[in-house]
Amino acid sequence: MQWRRLAKFHRETLHGYERRLAAIGGELKRIRECVGLPQHVMEEAESLVKRYFEVVAGFPPEVVAVAVLWTAAKVAGVPRPLEDFLKCSRADERRVRRVAWRLKEAVKLGGKPSIEDYVKTLAARVGLPAAVVKAAVELLERNRRVLAGKNPWVSAAAALWLASFKKLGLLKALAEAAGTTTVSIRNAANRMRV
Repeated sequence: MQWRRLAKFHRETLHGYERRLAAIGGELKRIRECVGLPQHVMEEAESLVKRYFEVVAGFPPEVVAVAVLWTAAKVAGVPRPLEDFLKCSRADERRVRRVAWRLKEAVKLGGKPSIEDYVKTLAARVGLPAAVVKAAVELLERNRRVLAGKNPWVSAAAALWLASFKKLGLLKALAEAAGTTTVSIRNAANRMRV
């Protein structure tokens, strides 16, 4: 009985990355053929998924595929309207735009950004002073273990909110700047040790 549980654990965790990539790859291929994009756009899309897997990991494969293909088409110099991609998928437009925005931010920050990069980006968007940024980064450093594997935009927004003494008006501004909800930020803030 125990070996069955171990086998299930192995299937679900160790190969989850490959299974997820395969699901996204299948959607990429299907949508590329439906839209009629050249092969080099598909190669760029696959490269983006592998490079920024952590950024797109929490979304359904069809949403990720549309967002990545839409972004890859722009990068490859053959931009198409988002509606062309949405016609070929069941993906929700709002979620696609959120994934595309996160992908664009990750590409802009270059490579895999540090949590400090996320904090600085959000602070600049909302107009917070350097002292709050410093306090937020220190807070994130103390809570690194609690926040491992969590959305970095949400974690950065929660740290900034806590560092600015939980101002309610700032919570909504941070949620908009991070592309998330106030509930997600509050939940992340509740997990942190101040």
